[in-house]
Amino acid sequence: MIYLIMGVSGSGKTTIGKALSQELGYPFYDADDFHPPENIAKMSQGIPLNDSERLPWLLAIKSVINEHQQLQKNAVITCSALKQSYRNLLEQKTKNIIWIYLKGSYPTILKRLQKRAGHFMKDKMLMSQFKTLEEPKNAVIIDINLSVEEILEEIIHQTDERRK
Repeated sequence: MIYLIMGVSGSGKTTIGKALSQELGYPFYDADDFHPPENIAKMSQGIPLNDSERLPWLLAIKSVINEHQQLQKNAVITCSALKQSYRNLLEQKTKNIIWIYLKGSYPTILKRLQKRAGHFMKDKMLMSQFKTLEEPKNAVIIDINLSVEEILEEIIHQTDERRK
């Protein structure tokens, strides 16, 4: 099983991904770690990436998914995956993927980003992420206003139901 946790920057993907990984005993992969240095440099300047700049990043994440699928191993992976086309690429020729969409309002996430330090994604780029976001139709949708414990409980409950 591959759990793919998606949402805009500041929605809590890394926090929830690490907690879910620990809860399930699955390895954790943060998509931010797969960005090439030039992407990080661009985003650090407040400039959103275009699709061609995102492609190598998405392919690197897809490689991790493929490797786990081939070895029949589980994983928790975070990735903004804002567009359906990105999700389609990540899902291509795979099975046993569960999308988890961390959904929150612009004001709530903006407050979170303004408090976050040391990350390349700046709050001034948040609106571009919301404009790019194509909400998924085939995902477990989680309200980010819940506590981490409540979110984990909801993910476990909803994903157990999907696997039946």
